[in-house]
Formats: sequence, structure tokens, C-alpha cells
Amino acid sequence: MLLPSFSQYLNSQSCWLLDWGQVPYSQAWEIQQKLVQERRENPDLPDVLILLEHPPVYTLGLGSKLEFLKFDSETQPELHRVERGGEVTYHCPGQLVGYPILNLRRHQQDLHWYLRQLEEVLLGVLEVCGLKGSRVPGMTGVWVDGTKVGAIGIKVSRWITMHGFALNVCPDLAGFGQIVPCGIPDKSVGSLEQFIPGIEVDRVRAIVVAEFAEVFGVEIVRSELTIPASSNSDALIL
Repeated sequence: MLLPSFSQYLNSQSCWLLDWGQVPYSQAWEIQQKLVQERRENPDLPDVLILLEHPPVYTLGLGSKLEFLKFDSETQPELHRVERGGEVTYHCPGQLVGYPILNLRRHQQDLHWYLRQLEEVLLGVLEVCGLKGSRVPGMTGVWVDGTKVGAIGIKVSRWITMHGFALNVCPDLAGFGQIVPCGIPDKSVGSLEQFIPGIEVDRVRAIVVAEFAEVFGVEIVRSELTIPASSNSDALIL
């Protein structure tokens, strides 16, 4: 099991927080898959929220169209097609990524509700930062002054969630120029730094945790588990 055995003593409203720094995409993806599988086999295991950043990487949703790539997918560095919904996106340092591994049977068995709740988390973060965020009808994510600063893409299996949200805090946005982000050609991508000069990811992490706990009604339990240097996700260190 990836989390320690004493997780059995957490209550049904507990959510384990794995608050990490920069983690390679493939490694985080593998960890998510293992956590999901454990919860499919034992639905009583507590929810988990993973917070991290990724080195530069492009990801395609399960049904993403290659036409939204502006580069040759055979020659560009790291590119993954994964099981989430949505179109192509870009991750890089300065972007805070959240991967909730939740059992929606404890919350609400409704995917639209879940997507709106993730948006509500990000809208709450923006409000705490003094920004007025908004939704765009018919689209998923959050915007500030017409600029998309938060993207969401999920996968749910037997009501266990994986993948999640990405909030552009202070990333180098140049990488987004190599794609049509989320397959939306007429909406620009931005960051909090454009509105709050000097803002850093570490300032936003605690706000995300607090808003997530409030929106989902969970008690955050911070874990001391660290990401291993190897690619073996079974080697998580307590």
C-alpha cells in the first residue's frame, strides 16, 4: 500500500495530503494509478490530494485531437496520452497541479457536480488572492478577465477520481504557444503572475489546501511521505 497502515485510523471525512515539489509526469501518473487501484479494491481507504509541479510536459486526453499540436508529436520532447477527458494541455514549473483521488460515493455521485466543485476550489483561491475569477458557459476551467488561468481534466472509474486541475501561478507560458490549449483557439492562457506580480507557487499551495477542504468538506491530514528518487512508486518513504 502506498500510504502507511495507520491510515485505517482516519475517519471517513479525512483526506490525505501529499504536498510535493517537482515530480516527473510519468512518476506522478503511476502513483495516481496505484492509489486509484487500491481504492477500487478497498473503497474504505481515505481520500487523497496530491499537490505538485511538473517539469515541462504535454499531455493529451483520451480522445484529444493531434490537430491541436503545433509540433511533430514524434520529435517533440515529453508527450503523454492519458485517460483523462479534455484536449491537449501543458504542464511546467510555476503551475500548481492538484490530483484528487476521491471516492465520490462519500461526496456526490455526479461528474458534473465534481467538475463544478473543482472549479469552485480554484475560484475560491482566486478570491483569496484578490482576483475575480469566472466560469465560461459550456466550458470547464476558470478565467480572469477573459484569460484562462485554471484547467481541469478528470478520469473517474467506479466513482474513484484521478487527474484533476492545474492552476497557472507563475509559469513560463511560452510552452502553451506550441499547442491550442484545451482545444480552444479563441481563448488566451494566462497566469496569476500577470495580475499579481511576484506571486509564487508556495504562497498559493496553502490557499488551495484550505479551499479544497472547505469545498469538499474534508479534514486535511498532511502526510510526511516523500516522493522517491527512483521511478518505483512502491518506494514511498515515511
